[in-house]
Amino acid sequence: MTDLKTISPARAAELMRQGAVLIDIREADEYARERIPGARHHALSRIDTDAPVHDGDGVLVFHCRSGARTRGNAARLAHVTSACEAYILDGGLEAWKKAGLPVALDRSQPIDIMRQVQIGAGSLVLIGVILGALVAPGFYAIPAFVGSGLLFAGTTGFCGMARLLALMPWNRRTHATAT
Repeated sequence: MTDLKTISPARAAELMRQGAVLIDIREADEYARERIPGARHHALSRIDTDAPVHDGDGVLVFHCRSGARTRGNAARLAHVTSACEAYILDGGLEAWKKAGLPVALDRSQPIDIMRQVQIGAGSLVLIGVILGALVAPGFYAIPAFVGSGLLFAGTTGFCGMARLLALMPWNRRTHATAT
């Protein structure tokens, strides 16, 4: 098996009532803030080292926020779940919410790291451009530095800003809460 079939949120909810396991493949910070009640957390980053299938699992339904991450990794997910029936939740968590199905939201948890990176990088670029235009051209170095950091992160997969933000006090409890 090299691919998984997609199912609607309504069908996934029905399968869950019949004993299927919904598996959230998002990272811990995403899961800690918003999740589907009853879903098991198993981050995609752990799939190759720690199989998501537990004894007694018959049917698995994988989901992420929009469905893109699960569709993009369908072959990997199919490979590690070859012993049981497995599906992808079409449209992910967003489609689940649109279908009016329950979602647990913990606003005390920080927003996910990548959104924090986007906010931080965007703010630094905007501040650098404004300061460069109004104060001194030397401030244009700030958006240049941020742009080079984003280029480096995109090409290597290492994001220094994300690593730095993960160490911030408001993000530390996420890793202890979501497993």
